[in-house]
Amino acid sequence: MLTINHQGRFGLVFGVANHRSLAAAIGEKLAASGARLAFAYQNERLRDMCDKATQDIPDRTLLECDVTRDDDLERTFGRVKEEFGGLDFLVHSVAFAQREDLEGAYRNTSREGFRLALEISAYSLLPMSRLAAPLMEGRKGSIITLSYLGAERAVASYNVMGTAKAALEQAVKQLALDLGPSNIRVNAISAGPVNTLAARGISGFRDILKIYEERAPLRRNITQEEVGNAALFLLSDLASGITGTTLHVDCGYHIVGY
Repeated sequence: MLTINHQGRFGLVFGVANHRSLAAAIGEKLAASGARLAFAYQNERLRDMCDKATQDIPDRTLLECDVTRDDDLERTFGRVKEEFGGLDFLVHSVAFAQREDLEGAYRNTSREGFRLALEISAYSLLPMSRLAAPLMEGRKGSIITLSYLGAERAVASYNVMGTAKAALEQAVKQLALDLGPSNIRVNAISAGPVNTLAARGISGFRDILKIYEERAPLRRNITQEEVGNAALFLLSDLASGITGTTLHVDCGYHIVGY
């Protein structure tokens, strides 16, 4: 049986909000494969949730980091260098939009809401990648981020987050081109709807789950574990020839025309 072994490898995971988070599922898979991990949480208010969600992961490190602050990011990656000596993979599972910008008409998105959604959900991958790159030197590094079909299609109530995810997926391609000569791969997972804390903030989310179950070729919704498995693959040497790609993990829903 083919297995993935990440013994002696180090990873930094952003975006664990609670045990349902896709970032938590990815962390569990990486830890089970032998990786040592650090988890970054936004602020002290979220520390307990991140701590609880990752409590079963041995020897993990928790780091406070607000991705909108360059000094926080630099301090976090500095801590990773001190703790691990280097970095093999980075997981970016960070997204945010104001609730009022996920309701009503997309055309009513505020200027500040648009800026905030794109800064946190898309731009944040750039400084993370810039800071991760020197830590990945000589390590065949890999970076992944989490996207959604709303990057490619108009999805009711997804609004400005769809714009942010579209920017994120383009950033993946550009970063793959930038970092390829350093043997660092950059990919995205476009996950189907999963009952996470972030997803519940989208109006009509339960209806979306029902539609996917009815229309996806596999006639069901995905699980967090399936996203974790896909991430484990993309971050491993088994995916050594894959970069700049968005991998759909959505039970095939993205191929359906109607």
